[in-house]
Amino acid sequence: MPTLDWIGKKAVVNHHREVPYRLIHCDSALSAGDAEAGNLLVQGDNLEALRALLPYYAGKVKCIYIDPPYNTGNEGWVYNDNVNSPEMRDWLGKVVGKEAEDLSRHDKWLCMMYPRLRLLREFLREDGVIFVSIDDNELHHLICVMNDIFGKNQFISCIAWQKIFGRNNTAKFVSDTHEHVVVFARNTQRLVLNLLGRTDAEDSRYRNPDSDPRGPWTASDLSARNPYSLGVYALETPSGRKIDGPPAGRYWTISKENFERLHRENRIWWGADGSNFPRLKRFLSEVTQGVIPSSLWLHSEVGHNQEAKQELGAIFSDATRDTIFATPKPVRLLTRILSIATGPSDLILDSFAGSGTTGHAVLDLNKQDGGNRRFILCEMDPGIAKDVTAERLRRVIGGYDKGGDKAKAVEGLGGGFRFCRLGTPLFDEYGDVAQDVTFPDLAAHIFFSETGVPIPARAQSELLGVHQGRAVYLLFDAAHPGTPREAAGNVLTPDRLSRLPDPPEGLEGLRVIYAEGCTVSPDRLKAHGAIFKQIPYQVEGV
Repeated sequence: MPTLDWIGKKAVVNHHREVPYRLIHCDSALSAGDAEAGNLLVQGDNLEALRALLPYYAGKVKCIYIDPPYNTGNEGWVYNDNVNSPEMRDWLGKVVGKEAEDLSRHDKWLCMMYPRLRLLREFLREDGVIFVSIDDNELHHLICVMNDIFGKNQFISCIAWQKIFGRNNTAKFVSDTHEHVVVFARNTQRLVLNLLGRTDAEDSRYRNPDSDPRGPWTASDLSARNPYSLGVYALETPSGRKIDGPPAGRYWTISKENFERLHRENRIWWGADGSNFPRLKRFLSEVTQGVIPSSLWLHSEVGHNQEAKQELGAIFSDATRDTIFATPKPVRLLTRILSIATGPSDLILDSFAGSGTTGHAVLDLNKQDGGNRRFILCEMDPGIAKDVTAERLRRVIGGYDKGGDKAKAVEGLGGGFRFCRLGTPLFDEYGDVAQDVTFPDLAAHIFFSETGVPIPARAQSELLGVHQGRAVYLLFDAAHPGTPREAAGNVLTPDRLSRLPDPPEGLEGLRVIYAEGCTVSPDRLKAHGAIFKQIPYQVEGV
């Protein structure tokens, strides 16, 4: 299969594994609504945020939506990738060049996107799906990279979204009126997308000119070009007109036997005077109550750029509408995505949160259908995260005055979120457990590094959980400086081994025990069905 190469690719292919795990600290002062709603807004570089969240949410996200920088050459973006090579230090963490001829900006964009997409894939459930907004500048590169990361067989669609409803007559060649939403599945064999609700316009095609008791219907052609051995026969209309066969070069799509059965059931329409070519009656009551999504999303259905700015203006007041956030997406666009990709209790992730449209749409959709969808949002810029993303969510949760007009109060959507920031790395520069790390923090990382799945519940004891026949244990107590490791409980001793919580009944696999040291002989470990792994040297991701 053809692959895409660029300057710096070798340095970022496995960079997602080298990003340090960081602690996440929640700030109750910036959180809003119901703190137990299960929603998170994490402020910090999204690469580090994703790495920090992975032990808790790997394989649990049903739908990812991201709206990354489009790399037009006219915007600035800075993503701090501490890739350990001089080449990457030169390429990353800089403002993208404005010159359209400067091809190096595409290398920078790809180096930024690749490790993030690699991590995002790990969050998806087997039946999960990712939607990525993009324009023509990087569309071709994005699809190539996603083919590489997700697999070309996981491509679902490249949806065209009509972002504006006018025409730019000052465009040099073609007026740009649409953007793209690229869609990939984690596993197309497991993915099921929801149907969209039928519209009044779609239902209006169904009529009932013959007062059929089965209700409105529409007529479809009974002939096709595909050869059919039983599809050539003569007919007689109810008015007595002879029809020698289907139109020239075509075949009836059903046999004469089936045709006669449908005629007896009054499912054949011959026209008002009973002399037309036959057509099949399809009743509205029998069609699927929904339609499959198309690859063209018109602004009348899912909103446009101006609508998105008006939504922000209504929340933050007209005076700041144009300065709050330059390129928001309309809520209706995200509602369309969530409607076809999620169920009432699913988890949604957006690691380029921006103005917070994804979170707003989740809350709005929950209000509409009584669902309990949850969101995780990541926003790098401290000012945007605090003053735009969080503030928008706070207002739509609790209610606000539309455009600052107290006479136009908008009812709150309910729900809530925790505002979080990235803290210190789990391990310090020497590879030791950092002083601020608590037992549950380390336990979540240990269980994930050992099993590849999130810890089943917040750790309360040495037994963290069981996965595929392995019981995972952790001995760790954040000791005060100068306290001997054994006194702090961080060493597996014979006495400690005998006092460990029993594994679940019927466990036939090993007990994997993590600690800073071990004084138990290999024979005794074997007798207890246990193996020892030393912290930090045998912990993945250090």
